[in-house]
Order: sequence, then C-alpha cells, then structure tokens
Amino acid sequence: MIFGLRWLLLAALVGALAGTASAGFLVSLEWVTHWRTAHPWALALLPVGGLLVGLAYHRWGNRVVKGNNLILDELHAPSATIPLRLVPLVLGGTLLTHLLGGSAGREGTAVQMGATLADQLARWLPRHERRLLLIAGMSAGFASVFGTPLAGAVFGLEVYLLGQVRYEAILPSFVAAVVADAVTRAWGVGHTTYPTLAALPLTATGLGCTLLAGALFGLAARAFATLTHAISKLFSKLTYPPLRPVVGGVLVAAAMWGLGTMRYAGLGVPVIVEAFQHQLGAQDFLLKLMLTALTLGAGFKGGEVTPLFFIGAA
Repeated sequence: MIFGLRWLLLAALVGALAGTASAGFLVSLEWVTHWRTAHPWALALLPVGGLLVGLAYHRWGNRVVKGNNLILDELHAPSATIPLRLVPLVLGGTLLTHLLGGSAGREGTAVQMGATLADQLARWLPRHERRLLLIAGMSAGFASVFGTPLAGAVFGLEVYLLGQVRYEAILPSFVAAVVADAVTRAWGVGHTTYPTLAALPLTATGLGCTLLAGALFGLAARAFATLTHAISKLFSKLTYPPLRPVVGGVLVAAAMWGLGTMRYAGLGVPVIVEAFQHQLGAQDFLLKLMLTALTLGAGFKGGEVTPLFFIGAA
C-alpha cells in the first residue's frame, strides 16, 4: 500500500515536470515553425545553426550527445545521473533545427527532457527503482508531446525491453503519462487534430491490404533507421564534431533549394493533413525519409516519429 502510494506521488511529479517542459517546448516549436514559414530565406542559415548546435554539444554535451541512447544505456547499465544540462541542450538544438529548416521531429526531445527530469528525482533511489522512474519519464515525455497518454505509457514500457513489458513499471508509466498529458493541456497547449475517417467494412481484401501496408510501413521504417545510422557513421569521419552538422546543413539546404520547396522542412504536419484530402506524390515519402535521415544523421536535434508519420501517410 505504502509502495503504491509512493509511486503514485513520484509518477505524478514526473508527469507534472514532463508536461510542463513539453508545454514550453510545443509553444516554442509552434513559434519557430511559423517564423520559418514566413521567412523561407532562413534556410540559408541552416549550416550556421548546425555550427551552433555542434559547438554547444562539443563544449557542454560530451556526455549527453548520445541523447536517447544515453537514456537506454542508463536503463540497462546504470552508472550516473543524467546531467540536467541535457534539457537546455536538446531543447535549444531542436528549436534551432526547426527554426532554420531542418527536417526533424519532436518526440525525441520530449522523451529526453522527461527522462532527464525524472532522473533528477532518482538520485537517492535504489538502482531498480531508478529504472522505473526513467521509464515513467520517457512515457510522460512521449504522452505530453503528442497528447496520447495510452501510447506514451506503452512506449515507455516497451522501449526498455523492445516488445517485452516490465510489469512493475505499469503503474508509474500510466500515471506519469496521464498526468503529463493533463498538465500540458492545463497550460493551454493543444495538439494537431487530424480528420476522422469513416469506418471501413471488415473484408478479406481490406484485411489483406492492411497487412501488406503494415509490412511496407515496417520496411520503410527499417530503411529510415538504416540510412540514418549509415549517414551518422559517414559523418563521424569528420574528426571535429561541430563540422558535421555544418556539412549536413549545407547538403539539406542545397537539396531543398534545388527542389524549390520547403515542403519537407520541420515536422511536415501540413503535408500529413494534406494526405487525408488527396493522394500525395510518390516522391514525397522518399524525399522526407532522405532529408530527415540526413538532418539527424549529421547531428541536428529532434525526433523521428512525426517524420515517420509523414512517410507513412505519403
């Protein structure tokens, strides 16, 4: 009873911290997105933004540059509290990436902030309980940035063991996710509303098409992950890390200028909404996949999920 009450309070506190952080992040992200849309010339400054991100992480972020991988490392082999400076670094890096036209998402930033803030509360907890708090922080970050508490809770539970669930983490994850979502909304921050589609009849043909689509989505996700890792490995050959996002910024900016569109910059939410209205061009998913892999692989900051929504919708 005492254990359950204790974890209710801890998880609620994690949710409140993550929800507040996500609210500030989402408001800032909306502002930089509107500014970039109104000033497309800012794309020319993407290499400069890359230099600033690279220098910031080189100077202050040697231990936190791994981002989500650092959190996973601490889950599997706890060694030290995640430095609090990860929060301003990933927040600033993500906003700068979006401000100047990089192709990236947002959930990675929210998950890192949620886990880092949660870990500050775990300094005096036993190792196995620290893991539970980190999982709760990841759930809270994901839930609050998308407005999806159920998906956020499941994300945090499954990401630790890749498809397996740690049952003692269920209560903290769900409480943190629900509270984080509620706190973000309490700050007056909303989320994108997508059109509601009519229910389709359950037929053998429809089921077959759905299974085929699922397989294709999986292959696209695998291609994205493989390409991102390959680009990251290629850029690692530049021995001075701050130069990596500079070169990446030049390539991304040149590609978008060459295409003559900012359609693939930032999250790409307008294109996702557009996909509900009519079929998109066959090139859309491929270009978004390549530009996002290049942006993140070169060292810019942001997430992967919303670009994957774009890729799937296209």
